Amino acid sequence: MNAYHAFIKVIEKGNFTKAAEELGYTQSAISQMVNSLEKELSTTLILRSRNGITLTPDGEEFLPYIRNLSNSHLELLVKQKEMKGLQSGLIRIGTFSSVACHWLPKLIKDFKQLYPAVHFKIYQGEYTVISNWIREGFVDFGFVNPDAAKNLKTLPLREDEMLAVLPKDNPLTTKSQVTLKELSEEPFILLDEGEINVALSIFSENQFEPNIQFHVHDDYAIMSMIEQGLGISILPKLVLDRCPYGIVTKSISPTISRTISLSYKDKRVLPIASRYFIDFILESLKK
Repeated sequence: MNAYHAFIKVIEKGNFTKAAEELGYTQSAISQMVNSLEKELSTTLILRSRNGITLTPDGEEFLPYIRNLSNSHLELLVKQKEMKGLQSGLIRIGTFSSVACHWLPKLIKDFKQLYPAVHFKIYQGEYTVISNWIREGFVDFGFVNPDAAKNLKTLPLREDEMLAVLPKDNPLTTKSQVTLKELSEEPFILLDEGEINVALSIFSENQFEPNIQFHVHDDYAIMSMIEQGLGISILPKLVLDRCPYGIVTKSISPTISRTISLSYKDKRVLPIASRYFIDFILESLKK
């Protein structure tokens, strides 16, 4: 156990007690590790209060560097086991909801049939957040929009068509296709995708401005709101597979699509389990 890992766990859990319980140490031991790290760096990293902990400005500055050191140490331990063969391993993946729901479960199931001892950590976020996780080493690789993955290696996997999503009683449901102009005139529920938003980009490129009434982070919450007649939206086809809501989807003119890519920093230094899983994903999606 090292002080870097103890510090990161305290930040993740929000207090020393929960971090100590998860790591199997006493609270005093975890506190001593963090104190030793603060002495090493000659600064205060964490402020403690009855309400929990907060990072100091110096703590905010040091956090990404400490996270990298902690991740490197964990990877070293994993690598030690990997040298004996793929009998263990942890794969950390950043992804967004549609891939998490419709791709990953089957891929993980099939991979674990080959390597049952490998474990997974799945972190869900939006494109920019996932790309930052990859840069910081918080995840091994992730699924992203390539526009968000600057200075990262990206492998395009699939083009995913974007569809108009309408309440069943909306007049546009009688059309075989809907236009961006027609969609811009309806109350719009925007999927919050962070700094890069496919729907907003395509509206802007065609000089239309949607009538945004709601900003929502979750695809399924949007579908439920549309079912209740609160507005319309544009969502990726992948997330609309096996849709349990009473809604109607229509293709859009001009056609809109997003590119789903797999991204990482340097495959050569990834844990072997993650390298195997990346290759497994690429082979599986070719079929």
